Parts: sequence; C-alpha cells; structure tokens
Amino acid sequence: MPDRILLHGIQFHGHHGVREEERKLGQRFVVDVDLSLDLAAAGQRDELAASVDYEQVYALVVEVGTREQFRLLEALAERLASIILDRFPVRQVTVRATKPSPPIPGVLGSVSVEITRP
Repeated sequence: MPDRILLHGIQFHGHHGVREEERKLGQRFVVDVDLSLDLAAAGQRDELAASVDYEQVYALVVEVGTREQFRLLEALAERLASIILDRFPVRQVTVRATKPSPPIPGVLGSVSVEITRP
C-alpha cells in the first residue's frame, strides 16, 4: 500500500452549483485531498524535494475553487484530481468536495462527492 499525504478541510468561497443563485452569490465549500505516493525517500532524506509540497496542493485547490465555476461537485472534484495528477508526482488522488449548506429544504448536514483517480 502506498504512503499518503492528507489535506483535510480546505475551505474557500466558490460560485458552484446548479442553481443560478448559487453561482451568483457563492457559498462555502470544503475539499479534502488524499495523495498516494511513495514517501520512503522523503522520510530517509528529510528533504521536501523527495515529497509533495502540500502548501502547493492547498494553493491549487483554493485557486481552482475560487477562480473557476462548476455546476456539479463532480466536475469540481474531477478538475482538481486531473490537475493534481498532472502537476505532482502522485500515484493516485482522492478528492472529496463538500457543500456544507446545500440548497435543499429540510435538515441536512452537508453533501459530498468523492472521486479517486489513478
């Protein structure tokens, strides 16, 4: 099983959603990222160059989440996974995109979409 770097609870204000009001007003989103990679060299050498700089992953998630617009959480998660796989030396990435306050009548804690891409 590969090693993992986990980023939990990345928050930003984005303009994503099916409804026009969601895209116009925006709302808070929360993203979790799970990176699978071999961290043995990083642990042995104690050098960032042998790992993934999770500050850069964080910045990427916030940039995409705040500058781009998607109707579906699925599309946001897919875009993030695709860019992470392109820019960082990871074997696999899991992205969970959460809408803490979905516009659904009734009592609901949140809605999330989770995808894993090799």
